[in-house]
Amino acid sequence: MEKVRLQKFIADSGLMSRRAAEEEIERGSFAVNGHLATIGIKVDPRADHITYKGKKIKYEKREYTYIMMNKPRGYLSSTADDRGRKCVTDLLDGVSARVYPVGRLDMISEGMLLLTDDGELKNRLTHPSHTIPKLYRVKVGGAVSDEQYEILTSALEIDGYKIKPVEVNIMSEDESGTVMKMTLFEGRNRQIRKMCEAAGLTVKRLSRVSIGNLKLDGLPVGKWRYLEQSEVDYLYKATKEAKNV
Repeated sequence: MEKVRLQKFIADSGLMSRRAAEEEIERGSFAVNGHLATIGIKVDPRADHITYKGKKIKYEKREYTYIMMNKPRGYLSSTADDRGRKCVTDLLDGVSARVYPVGRLDMISEGMLLLTDDGELKNRLTHPSHTIPKLYRVKVGGAVSDEQYEILTSALEIDGYKIKPVEVNIMSEDESGTVMKMTLFEGRNRQIRKMCEAAGLTVKRLSRVSIGNLKLDGLPVGKWRYLEQSEVDYLYKATKEAKNV
């Protein structure tokens, strides 16, 4: 069997989260084949003898749930809200697994949202080192001038952080406003809205169209589907640069 990092093996076994496992490894709580484990060590889940505080860990790989939703406006990208507002998990009829949103779309935004109980993949997708492009359809009021376009495509500073330049394509323009496609390679909080604000533009509608090769493909607003295994494999492969963090 292919070797995996010890913290992934521990998380897959259901003993504790990957982050908690890293802390316990640093405390010297784990041993592999009788030797004290260190961060970065890889193990064969079937062949190696792995213990936690002297007790052997039984390998029982969890089955995870992966969901794509076309999030509607008016829903929080959260599992619960102390103010009683609607959350995206309210739409998951028939899903018994406790899944969590991967990243966020703010309450008045819509479009593709991934949810899972796979902490490893969630960590990869939200880590700054991954470069899966996310495509958004953005409608703003009025026309977009050359100066505003230059601002949108520059390395702006958002909340004290210099963002990576964003690809912007103007798709249409009429009396109701301008529709743009914006491709982001990172996901800062409310980044597009803050970029448009910096350019003096007002966002009228914002929708995430795709994440890498994953597309909504006609999935109705407010509906969801399970990801295919090939889609999960793609996300793992596309975020391989974040696997060692």
